[in-house]
Amino acid sequence: MQRRQFITQTALTAGALAFLSKSGFANLLAQPGYQVTPLRNNVGIFTEKGGTIAWLVNKEGIVVVDAQFPDTAPHLIAEMQKKSDKPFQWLINTHHHGDHTSGNIAFKGLVKKVAAHANSLTNQKNAAAKGGNDDKQLYPDTTFTDKWKIKHGDESIAAHYFGTGHTNGDAMIHFEHANIVHTGDLVFNRMYPYIDRSAGASCKHWPLALESSLKTFDSKTQYVFGHAFDPVKVTGTAEDLKLMQDFLVKLVAYVESSIKAGKTKEEILAAKSIPGVTEFQGGGIERGLTAAYEELTA
Repeated sequence: MQRRQFITQTALTAGALAFLSKSGFANLLAQPGYQVTPLRNNVGIFTEKGGTIAWLVNKEGIVVVDAQFPDTAPHLIAEMQKKSDKPFQWLINTHHHGDHTSGNIAFKGLVKKVAAHANSLTNQKNAAAKGGNDDKQLYPDTTFTDKWKIKHGDESIAAHYFGTGHTNGDAMIHFEHANIVHTGDLVFNRMYPYIDRSAGASCKHWPLALESSLKTFDSKTQYVFGHAFDPVKVTGTAEDLKLMQDFLVKLVAYVESSIKAGKTKEEILAAKSIPGVTEFQGGGIERGLTAAYEELTA
């Protein structure tokens, strides 16, 4: 930061703090860096860093979908224990990536069962072996392939696998009574997604997986997204899924047409935008371009 910019920002901060009372300043400092947000029917979300977490608290106990990191998961645990003295019954992972599962370890000895798609478990074990951190994992002890469902008090929770997308092991988790679906990283709301080819991702099939989900859930379904360009907008509607689907279709079409036109890999990856895509923002466009190019030329 340049010296002039630093001085300006410091002055502005000092000026703003001058308007706060001592108690107001203390409250500002005491505010947590995370948010616990109820949605409906005892289901809510937790946001701090990493993938969005969904939670359910009812008379049967606590269910959590995804776990972020080892340093943030304890914040979630503490907040859930304020809501209920019942046990953590289930931890469900939408997929294996560390910003969704490395916090699993914080639930060791607390949660009764951990569930994920069978491919997600394989991917998590492979990633841990590669990273040399097998001892820092809490692996799923329950796996499924296509669909899996449990009853939890007055709520039914179903996991749906629609095929390859962000990885080959992504599941959407549906709280059926609340009609809330955690999409995991099958939806990056208006931000360029990470597409993990090393874990079986498919740019071509991902839109088909989203199409299947749109046919499975209804117009009143509320969705929880793994990530969003605007951190506040990690929940939404079917229209947001359609926008994600449209982005992927146009990504593949652009890369495919560029290959047919004789463009080199370097020329394709240098693109700063994708024709027809206007709402996706931030860095990372090259990740999608690379993944699509590799898939189409494999």
